[in-house]
Amino acid sequence: MGNLIKPADYAAKMGISRQAVYAKIKKGILTSRNIGGKIFIVLDKKSATVGGSDNHTSGATSGKRAVVQNGINDAQQEKLLLAKDETITILRETITDLKETNKMITSTLRGEVELLKEAFGEMKMLYSLQLEHKPRKEETDAAIEVDNIDTVEEQEEWLELSDFYALHNIKKKKKQKKIKEKLKKRLKKGDPRVDRFNGEILFLVGADFDDVLTKV
Repeated sequence: MGNLIKPADYAAKMGISRQAVYAKIKKGILTSRNIGGKIFIVLDKKSATVGGSDNHTSGATSGKRAVVQNGINDAQQEKLLLAKDETITILRETITDLKETNKMITSTLRGEVELLKEAFGEMKMLYSLQLEHKPRKEETDAAIEVDNIDTVEEQEEWLELSDFYALHNIKKKKKQKKIKEKLKKRLKKGDPRVDRFNGEILFLVGADFDDVLTKV
């Protein structure tokens, strides 16, 4: 199987980052094994000489790898800078779009506010016109009262016999009885001056009753 080494130890010996080690494992550049849920890198014989007793060789190799690592870092840095510039450009475009959208929304809201103002003005004018043409409650009540008075005045007024006696100053019972009999006869003949209500004889106020009062 070869020698096993932890990714962190391999990164320290190679002078690279752990992320670079895991990237190599993912790409298949480095052989790895999962033992007990932990990742180990399988070193072959050439890889095992890394960090050995030959300091000159190890130093030279480490120098080359450091150069390679520096190259990787520079490339990654360049990619990050490009990604940053692209992100800044996208953000600027987004801000521009948001500004345009905000202008459109503001313009739309202003238009709607103006429409609401116009509608409110028209409603106010219509309401004012309606108030001008609508009669006031006092005037309406007064007109109704006048109509009622006119109606009452036009209606016929009827009174009972007791009022008839008082109106013509008839105090004697005998005379009152005679008048009552005469009114009953008039009632039977359909005289419009006399009527009956709830068994009581009524007489029309303002009518001429000289024929009834004569010879009584």
